[in-house]
Amino acid sequence: MSETSIPAVGKKAPAFNLPASPEGKIRLSQFKDDKNVVLYFYPRDNTPGCTQEACDFRDSWSRLDSSDTIVLGISTDSVQSHVKFADKFELPFPLLADEDHLICEKYGVWVEKNNYGKKYMGIQRATFLIDKAGKVAAAWPKVKVKGHVDEVLAAIAEL
Repeated sequence: MSETSIPAVGKKAPAFNLPASPEGKIRLSQFKDDKNVVLYFYPRDNTPGCTQEACDFRDSWSRLDSSDTIVLGISTDSVQSHVKFADKFELPFPLLADEDHLICEKYGVWVEKNNYGKKYMGIQRATFLIDKAGKVAAAWPKVKVKGHVDEVLAAIAEL
């Protein structure tokens, strides 16, 4: 596998068309000229850090929505897993299923991980702010969950 890198700030964000919960497919292009997009990649539904991150975005939903911004979460979990996760935590935004991790690769977040000496491929937690023109306005390639949503909101305020 070739080494991928994250999309550069100021460059066009890689396109996607993925299955999503609650249903249907979501394309990045459907938000062009209408909404900013917070695209966040997370490792797994129903794990502590991922649940905290999703709930932090949920708890800031009114501020995000009022700033013409949609939140989209992406992991390699199935749509069925996303539906259960979103219902359990009352998430007001779509979760997209990248089961073959092709979009994760396009965004440079499908990386080798090491857990207690076991190496495996997985998602590195990352967030991209994509402006209404479809360009990457900000990127957080290695997200620490605590305080992250506030950083994203501050970047949106500067658009």
